[in-house]
Amino acid sequence: MIIGIPREIKAEENRVCMTPAGVEVMVKNGHEVLVEKSAGAGSGFTDDAYTRSGAKIVDTPKQIYAGADMVMHVKEPLPPEYDLIREGQIVFTYLHLAADEPQTRALIKSKAVCIAYETIQKADGSLPLLTPMSEVAGRMAIQEGAKFLEMAQGGRGILLGGVPGVEPATVVVIGGGVVGFNAAKMACGLGAKVYLLDMNLDRLRYLSDVMPANCFTLMSSPATIRTLVKKADVVIGAVLIPGAKAPRLVTRDMLKTMKKGSVLVDVAIDQGGCFETSKATTHGDPTFVIDGVVHYCVANMPGAVAKTSTLALTNATLPYALQIANQGWKGAMQANEEIKLGANVINGKVTYKAVAEAFGLVYTPVGKLLN
Repeated sequence: MIIGIPREIKAEENRVCMTPAGVEVMVKNGHEVLVEKSAGAGSGFTDDAYTRSGAKIVDTPKQIYAGADMVMHVKEPLPPEYDLIREGQIVFTYLHLAADEPQTRALIKSKAVCIAYETIQKADGSLPLLTPMSEVAGRMAIQEGAKFLEMAQGGRGILLGGVPGVEPATVVVIGGGVVGFNAAKMACGLGAKVYLLDMNLDRLRYLSDVMPANCFTLMSSPATIRTLVKKADVVIGAVLIPGAKAPRLVTRDMLKTMKKGSVLVDVAIDQGGCFETSKATTHGDPTFVIDGVVHYCVANMPGAVAKTSTLALTNATLPYALQIANQGWKGAMQANEEIKLGANVINGKVTYKAVAEAFGLVYTPVGKLLN
């Protein structure tokens, strides 16, 4: 199979979907890899490094899409790429379709085979290709929350961990999954007072066992959130429903009760955001203020630490990409239920139920397309 690795074109996205070491594995398994010129530069990987690993460097994304059987990305295809995607071509990347109707309809029109990193799921419910970026985003969320609490950034002028004789900041983390766990762990390590919310009692029991004494686990509810945001200095939105649009958990009315200069960090913005007032921002212009509350809603947070993120992403995606390349998409889905769950749009049909429901589209179980 011919695998294409284009340069990311989303604003300030410095990651690349595969390292030179990953390319070497693909080539040794008999596959050809096309890499767009300078695709790895933002992550510190030169064209020469890719060439030494066996890749062929091409000049334009058009050459990638024209020549590749499978195109891998980090972020979703953007409008300039829609018409380049070919019928039957495999597109393997983060898609986040439930929050993006134009992209969904473009991929339906393309009749490509669109497999989403974020909905590949193990039997235990874990999301192996979302996990490494969730770990990065969770840890980054606290870094950014701490930074934007500074007065020069529009914040309250609070040090997250306080100092002896001065109480620390209060951090509320909504969602106890991978993002929330990593955010709470970082905030606790800095000395903040942390409230970690989730709706799964078994998960709360686990978190209560493993988190330090300055972390307080609570069952999430609208009433609990409404109470806690009033005292919060930083609120982290870390809620995920796999493949579906994020629920809006902090309303505009709640926002009005928050302290001026407090900070909201919406890690769920890729899936539409879990704060009513959220709108996607970029690394170059990461925040906006509503009702005196600073909103940080960068849609590709791990792109700011591209070297770490690219290495972590390749570690996770390479085994799945290799199986798809070795067996073809049908063979891989028949052999691996995890990859089958990654099917979002195939041959013009929506094969992920939450995406179909988000836009009132017809849902087709992927099993019907595997015969």
